[in-house]
Amino acid sequence: MAVEMLAYIERRSPVHALSGATKLIVFLLFSTAAMLTYDTRVLVVMLMLSIGVFAISKIKFREIAFVLLFILFFLLLNNLAIYLFSPQEGVRIYGTSHELLHIWGRYNLTLEQLFYQLNVTLKYFVVIPVALLFIVTTHPSEFAASLNKIGINYKIAYSVALALRYIPDIQRDYRSISQTQQARGIDISKNEKMIKRIKNITAIIIPLILSSLDRIEVISNAMELRGFGKHKKRSWYSEKKATKKDYVVIFSGLLIFIISLLITYKNGSRFYNPF
Repeated sequence: MAVEMLAYIERRSPVHALSGATKLIVFLLFSTAAMLTYDTRVLVVMLMLSIGVFAISKIKFREIAFVLLFILFFLLLNNLAIYLFSPQEGVRIYGTSHELLHIWGRYNLTLEQLFYQLNVTLKYFVVIPVALLFIVTTHPSEFAASLNKIGINYKIAYSVALALRYIPDIQRDYRSISQTQQARGIDISKNEKMIKRIKNITAIIIPLILSSLDRIEVISNAMELRGFGKHKKRSWYSEKKATKKDYVVIFSGLLIFIISLLITYKNGSRFYNPF
């Protein structure tokens, strides 16, 4: 059976044992710290922590490989766009210019630009594993409960949970429709030309959209019949109560957040300048 992308993966691990609210709070603290800092020293330490958390979660790389590679592809595009539109950004930030290669006009390769884009890449590498772990180690219902626990309206929280639950359903429907269409002679493999493949994929996408719309109507009718949204508050079946481990993890996340900001703004700038 194919591995479903961005779906909850059940494991017995310290990460899975934490409550959804704890993982959400730590994720927000960790990602905020990573986004605010451009200090390479802080980012490297956070990257090591991120890899460590991934290791103890018992999630296998192949289970999130496709999504990870997809994100890394856009990271590459982002780096190319940064250089194309602002090839001297590193020089402007660090105030020096150590040219390695002159290409054309204002486009030259400098140590400052490479260092700046290294920091941008590190920021992604820090956040991506933690973000993926948060999604695949938190049950959608528990995720909704955690959102509601930090003050988000339960209707919004439940909508997010439904969206996360719906991702694996869409993938299963796509595989089923794809296999049915291929049994009828519609080829979407590399044997066909690109234009023909796109046309054949359309024959899968349209039934998928129609089945998705039918499912949305069924779910909305079921929720309406059960009186969803009648009361201002609701209880959660999948909610986990916080334990000592949760409080320790939250405190550690807050400590990492504070220390990273103190180191980052120690010299009055978000950028660590080795030049």
